[in-house]
Parts: sequence; structure tokens; C-alpha cells
Amino acid sequence: MDRQPATLSLTPGLLQSVWSMASNLRRLSSWAAGLVVAALLFNAPFAHCRDFVAEPRASSPITLHFVTWKADHPRAWDEAIQRFEQVHPHIHIKREIAPHSSTAYHDLLTQKLRNRDVSLDLFFMDVIWPAEFAAAGWALPLDEYFPQNERENFLPATIASGMYRHHIYGVPSRIDSGMLYYRKDLLEKYGFLPPATWNEMVRQAQAILVGERTAHPLLRGYSGQFKQYEGLVCDMLEFVGSHNGSFLTDDGRRSNLTAPESLQAVRFVREQIIQQLATPAALTYQESESLAVFLQGNAVFHRNWPYAWGLGNDPRHSKIVGKIGVTTLPRFSEGRSTAALGGWLYGISAYSRHPDEAWAFVEFMASPEMQKHFAIHASLAPSRLALYADPEVLHANPQYKDLFPVFQTARARPRTPVYPIVSHIFQRYFSRVLAFPETDIREEAEEADRKINRFLALFRDL
Repeated sequence: MDRQPATLSLTPGLLQSVWSMASNLRRLSSWAAGLVVAALLFNAPFAHCRDFVAEPRASSPITLHFVTWKADHPRAWDEAIQRFEQVHPHIHIKREIAPHSSTAYHDLLTQKLRNRDVSLDLFFMDVIWPAEFAAAGWALPLDEYFPQNERENFLPATIASGMYRHHIYGVPSRIDSGMLYYRKDLLEKYGFLPPATWNEMVRQAQAILVGERTAHPLLRGYSGQFKQYEGLVCDMLEFVGSHNGSFLTDDGRRSNLTAPESLQAVRFVREQIIQQLATPAALTYQESESLAVFLQGNAVFHRNWPYAWGLGNDPRHSKIVGKIGVTTLPRFSEGRSTAALGGWLYGISAYSRHPDEAWAFVEFMASPEMQKHFAIHASLAPSRLALYADPEVLHANPQYKDLFPVFQTARARPRTPVYPIVSHIFQRYFSRVLAFPETDIREEAEEADRKINRFLALFRDL
């Protein structure tokens, strides 16, 4: 029997004090304060309740509403949907295209779920959302559909990302982890091997920029994701983690941004990456913008996810086809290479009237055949273990052979139902200290620590 969570007596006085504490956290938006109250109102005792009785499976036509994002490889997704509808001719998939930014996507999706939109059936969840969605009662528990023996076919980190309080709420569609792309032709021209450390990468980039100044005046040393959004958190986790730092303490109870390792890593990014190798425009880059710089031949090094390999070697999108290498992210001299765990999970709305049909779609799309399809035609790294030994997958993505250990050890961002608030503080802190060289990194980190610790203590104590 599952252990029952402790219930919470929501008195008016308690709600008022919660709102007061959340609202008084300086420089946080009103939605962030409201999310704390929402997390309490919809905490675990209500997480498995449903307001609607599932309709029985029927042969009459059914339309499933699937909130997704604009695909980088639309043909691969169009074919996948067509194949599902051929197997299930009574089910039609209606896709709603959400913003490409995970932050904007989250805002759109959670608005629908807060409104208990019964027309919404399926959605993608970023790997950091299941705790929030489960605690709020928005995502349907999938234990009866997705048994333990089937979960064992997936990379453990991808399964763990979909869990909350011993229940599973998401099925991994793929795995993402940060990796370093580089101009193989330029490194070979100047006699360099792929850099093992961040300092080595800086030296290589500076030497190449000097040598290419006349021929390629627009060339920059590095292109990454430094806009104030969730991608910035991933990028900075990799720098901080590779300096033996962390965002939270080991027990996850307190923020750790003021630790010396974390402060030194942030200072390195500001002084060496932003000010020396990139341009001020990098502070506005998400994945697509930073990748465009690289594919136009205007960056020596580029941090991105696995999907960039396919685009980089597609002449319709890239000017550097055949000139790209990929390797593990560098580390600091005393640290270890750290890659942020990314990826997307299929989730089913707790308010869907068609959960069985929705599961049929999830099961089909997460099958070995379809993950192989996406690996070959969209360069999406599979979450299924067996596909890393598939000859066709490895032929299309030879980098998987060397990068498989990275997928196995990718580091997750903090898992907490209040992660959107915590991430908002991370984003503001990192964006501010990177964009304004005159800011005192320690002072900004101390303020961020205080805010995060208040939220972590609030949720933990209740």
C-alpha cells in the first residue's frame, strides 16, 4: 500500500500568511507568489482526484487535443502522427503549437490546466515540471498504464524525471543533455584537439579568432543560451557543476549559489565567455538563435542539445555541413564535465475525457519503432536503452556511441513542486550578473539564496 501523505489544514489565517510571505519576496512576479498558494491548495492529498469520469473506449471518431511546440523537424512529426492515425483510424490528433521557449510554453500550458480545460488531452512536459503538475493535480498518474517492467527499458534518469512521490506522471519521449559542438575544420587547421577544460577552450578560441580575423571578421569564439529563460539555467548548471558547485545543497534544503565554487564559475562565464568570446547579443539567445549563429559559420564553439547535430549536417539549414564535431562539455581543472539533463515527457491531462485513447497515443509515440524514427529523422536522442545498440540509429548518429555515458550521467535540475519560482530566481540572478559587469556577484547571489531558501522552507515545513 502506498504511504498516504499528511493532510494540510488550510485555515484562512494560514493562507493569508502564505500569500503575504510570497508577495513580499522582492522582485518576484505576482504569478510566482500565486503558485505557492496553488501548490498548497492542490497538494498531494488531491493529486489523484478527477472531476470527470473517463468515457468508455468507443469506435466513434475521437479528437485528442495535443499541446506541443513547433518542431525543428516537422516532416518527422507529421509522418509520426500520420502513422498513429493509420493504426488508430478512429482517433484524430489535433496539435496546438505552443511557443518554442520552454518558459512561455509552461505559461500557456499551466493556464489551460488551471482552468481545468476538458478539451486538453495530451501535452509535453519539460523534465522539471512533473513535481509541479503532480502536486497541483494537473497530470494523470500513469502507474496502471506504465508498469515497472516497461520502465526498465528506458534510461533511469528519464524515468526518474517523471516521478513524484512514488508515482509516475510522464513517459520519456527522448533524452537531452548539453554537449559541445565545434568547428572541426578550424580546430584541425590550427592543430587543436577538442578542449577538455573551459580554459583550454578559451585559449583555442582566441587563437582561432586571431588567425581568422581577416577572412572571417564575424567569427566569434562561443555561442550559447544566455537569455533570461530556462535554457540559461541549464547552461549555468553546466558551468557551476563542472566547477564542483551546485545550485542547492546536497540535501536539497537550501540554496548554494554563494558557495565559492558557484561564484567562481559565474565570474568565469561573465569575464571569459560573455566578455571575451561572445557578443552582447548572446544575452538574447535561446537555442534557435545561438544555433543559427553556429550554422552560419560564425562561431567556433557552440553549446546545444543532441538535435542540433541533424540540423548542422543538413544543407538546407547549415553552411558548415561536414565541418562539425561534437564532444562532451569541458570542465574546470579540478572538476568533472557536467551536462544538464533535458528532454520532454508525454503527459496526459487529469481532466481529459479520453485517457485510454490518450495513452494509446503516448504508448505508440514512445515505442521502440517511433523513437528509432525520431532518432534517424530528427536526431532526437532516444530514451530507450536498446536503441543505443541499433546499427541504423548509430549510422545516422555516430556521436551517440561516444556520448552515451553523458546521457547516463546527465545532471537534473532541482526537483520541487515550486521549481518554477526557484527557476525564476535563478534566471534573474544569472541574467543580471552576466549582463551588468558592475554588479557584485556575491551580493546578488546572497539575495537569490535568501529568496530561494524562503520558498524551499515554506514548502518543506508545510
